[in-house]
Amino acid sequence: MRKVQITETILRDANQSLMATRLPFDDFAPILAKMDEAGYYSAECWGGATFDSCLRYLNEDPWERLRKIRAAMPNTRLQMLLRGQNLLGYKHYHDDVVEKFVELSIKNGIDVIRIFDALNDFRNIKTALEATKKYGTQRTVASGCISYTQSPVHTVEKYVAMCKELKAMGFDTICLKDMAGTMSPAEAESLIKGIKDAVGDMPLVLHTHCTTGMAYMTVTKAVESGIDVIDCATSCFSNGTSQPATETLYYALSQAGIETGLNEKVINEVNDFFKPIKQKYIDSGTLNPKSMATDAQALVYKVPGGMLSNMIANLTDMHAMDKFEAALAEIPAVRKDLGYPPLVTPLSQMVCNQAVTNVLLGERYKQISKEVKNYFRGEYGIAPAPVSKELEEKILGEGGKPIDCRIEDQKRTGEELAAAKAALGDLAESEEDLMSYICFPPQAEAFLKARKEQRERVTTYSITEA
Repeated sequence: MRKVQITETILRDANQSLMATRLPFDDFAPILAKMDEAGYYSAECWGGATFDSCLRYLNEDPWERLRKIRAAMPNTRLQMLLRGQNLLGYKHYHDDVVEKFVELSIKNGIDVIRIFDALNDFRNIKTALEATKKYGTQRTVASGCISYTQSPVHTVEKYVAMCKELKAMGFDTICLKDMAGTMSPAEAESLIKGIKDAVGDMPLVLHTHCTTGMAYMTVTKAVESGIDVIDCATSCFSNGTSQPATETLYYALSQAGIETGLNEKVINEVNDFFKPIKQKYIDSGTLNPKSMATDAQALVYKVPGGMLSNMIANLTDMHAMDKFEAALAEIPAVRKDLGYPPLVTPLSQMVCNQAVTNVLLGERYKQISKEVKNYFRGEYGIAPAPVSKELEEKILGEGGKPIDCRIEDQKRTGEELAAAKAALGDLAESEEDLMSYICFPPQAEAFLKARKEQRERVTTYSITEA
């Protein structure tokens, strides 16, 4: 019997896409042991925006959150999304920092590391792959990820060549990451069949979103074309900008005689648990109805679900939701000016934020973000297509050229860890604390200070009581 396995995304991408990663650990802690019985291929629970959100909004230590999930789900592969040399942030880190981060991720409970580069510049995922192989256990899976998009320069032949390169690099699996949900059934068929012909029986994973309404058709065609693993979300947190529903795909695959390994009773219990949690966030306004809707216009502006929910949240905070449609319309133009980068973190944030800035200021590129300037300098890698010469000249000056090597190759290593130790002093109690600070300095420092103050208050109270 043919088998297609399912990765459950409720603990990371599903809630990231629908409600900007505002799901605290305590909300889902009681269901983790039951989820461990479901039979998922993996449970995606970390990486992406979870790290930033824990420190910035949830007052949680992201490492402790991971350790708690690991303790509650000993039998399930835990999965994370890693942005290659960017780790979880928006700049490139030194090789020694990338290696240490991967080491600590595996040490704290991660099994599957899905590694991607926003520009599909595979020079920027090599260090993370090597570290995964160095520190991995028998359970560790290094998954090479392609950021999927459509443009005049993105073809089936180009994607097949990328997959051949990932296989040659030594990855265990390959993931097609359709972050905006724009892959059509026809594209899925030609792409997956082409890749399967090129890489043989190497496991192939499909990650897509329901943003455009295309996902169920695309997943169905992907299954027919030979996909091995699909990303799904517990049904009450599915659809909209999230993934297709776990239970629905389980049922459809079962009807087709395809084994998933899932326990039907358990996955239904998981969904029942999350239903009132979803309603709580709808009632509070944290889960915006726009994130739950189908928007076929995403086929034009190609914004991934997580970015769309963040964009809505940011415009709402600025009392500027009246600019939402204009900002969406500006995104394709900015993307073209940047050489058609895939809209995935951090490129999606860079493009969308620049589009919003252009609209709010009423003039294109009146103000250019630091990240976009660094992009034009070549610090994120090679653009897929030629960039706007006018904008390049405005940023680099007449005759200016971007660097033509990996940005890390221009840096000295060994400085960031030492600098973090010096900056934090006794606030840092572990290598994990140092890594949190390196990735998100202001947020981590504020969290660690609050943690220390809380412990001091508890100690003082205990002494007084005694």
